[in-house]
Amino acid sequence: MVNEFEIKKQICEVGKRIYNRNMVAANDGNISVKLNDNEFLCTPTGVSKGFMTPEFICKVDAKGNVIQANPGFRPSSEIKMHMRVYEKRPDVGAVVHAHPTFATAFAIAGIPLTQPIMPEAVIALGCVPIAEYGTPSTAEIPDRLEKYLPYFDAVLLESHGALTWSTDLMAAYMKMESVEFYAELLYKAKMLGGPKEFDKEQISKLYEIRRKMGLPGKHPADICQNKGGINCHNCQGSCNVVSDAQAADADLVASITKQVMAQLGLK
Repeated sequence: MVNEFEIKKQICEVGKRIYNRNMVAANDGNISVKLNDNEFLCTPTGVSKGFMTPEFICKVDAKGNVIQANPGFRPSSEIKMHMRVYEKRPDVGAVVHAHPTFATAFAIAGIPLTQPIMPEAVIALGCVPIAEYGTPSTAEIPDRLEKYLPYFDAVLLESHGALTWSTDLMAAYMKMESVEFYAELLYKAKMLGGPKEFDKEQISKLYEIRRKMGLPGKHPADICQNKGGINCHNCQGSCNVVSDAQAADADLVASITKQVMAQLGLK
């Protein structure tokens, strides 16, 4: 079993990686690792993730309360978000939050990462929905994140950034890399006129590969129960939640448009 000091060193290494890859700026982002059901290591607030050393790392309980922290360091203000992931996903061993530029641009634009454009993203990542906006450091973010936790291993946070989780820290970090790479490719493909998407048969084959590989975590290849959205590559949008009010508004607009066009003699 890896001791706590080694895990702290790994957290610092991942912090350097996300900083050097332009996934965070200044003191942004946070990282946590589960030690057991009531002990977690996490990055401190107000510190650049690119310049941490092991003594910076804090230890908290399952409620986010401090168990141990060196003088001058306090747990990340976003620890509530991490704790909600661990609470609802017992299989998760680490969580990474960052602001990768392409993925965050999609989050700001309100565009989920759901288009099936490359095999690796479909197999390892699946759809990446957008959790509705919540005020940072409050319970709003974990509350709005919660409904996505049973079905996904990565989400965009509306107008905020990205959150990934997995069985261990390197796996959670690699998932963040995958989200950003997927977002960058999708953005550039859109600039070239739009990506060519896989068809249903191709997607089914990729999902079967995932199942045979026995990859850990949740994935829309297995189950997706949310309803109402658009453009999800395994369930035609059911993983992107749209409220009943939004759906009703869309139906009303479509009905009015149809009537107006009929009156103008247009099809």
